[in-house]
Amino acid sequence: METLVLTVIGDDRPGLVSALSSRLTARGALWERSQLLRLAGKFAGIIEVVVPAPEVDDLVADLRGLGAEGLDVTVARAGASEQPAAQRLSLELVGADRPGIVAEISALLSERRISIEELATSVTEAPMAGGMLFEAHAVLAAPADADGSALRAALESLADELMVDIELADGADGGSRDG
Repeated sequence: METLVLTVIGDDRPGLVSALSSRLTARGALWERSQLLRLAGKFAGIIEVVVPAPEVDDLVADLRGLGAEGLDVTVARAGASEQPAAQRLSLELVGADRPGIVAEISALLSERRISIEELATSVTEAPMAGGMLFEAHAVLAAPADADGSALRAALESLADELMVDIELADGADGGSRDG
C-alpha cells in the first residue's frame, strides 16, 4: 500500500466529490483524511488516500483525467514519517481583521521550531463594533524542549501588538494549559 496526498481545486458544482471518490474506489484506494470546502466559488481540498501499490500509476492517470471535468488534481507521494512532536498545542486567535496576522504568528512559531499541523481561519462581521473579525484555530506541534512559559509570553506580547486575543492550550482539543 502506498499513501498519496491529493490537492483538488475547481469551480464548485454538484458531483465533484462523487467524481473523485468513484475513481479512488475503482482503484481500491482508501479515503483516509480530508479537508474539503467551498472558497470564493471554488471547491478546494486536500485528501490523504492509501492505494494498492500496483494501482498507483493508473489512479494518477485517472485523477488527471478529472481536469476535463473541471477539477484539477495534484498528486504527491507521502514522505517519510516524521517523529511525532512531544507537545501538541491548540491556538485560538480572535481580533480585528488586518493584513499580516498569519504572517506574524507563523514567523514567531517558526523561530521556535513549532510546526503548524492544522490551520483554519475565517473573517466575519464583528457583531457589535462593526468592521471585520478575524478568527483562527491552529493545531501546533512543538519540540519536547519548547519552553511553554516563554512561548506564552512571546504570543501575549505579539497579541498586544496585533490587537488580538490569543489562547494557547495543551493538546489539540483546547484543554487548559499551565504556562
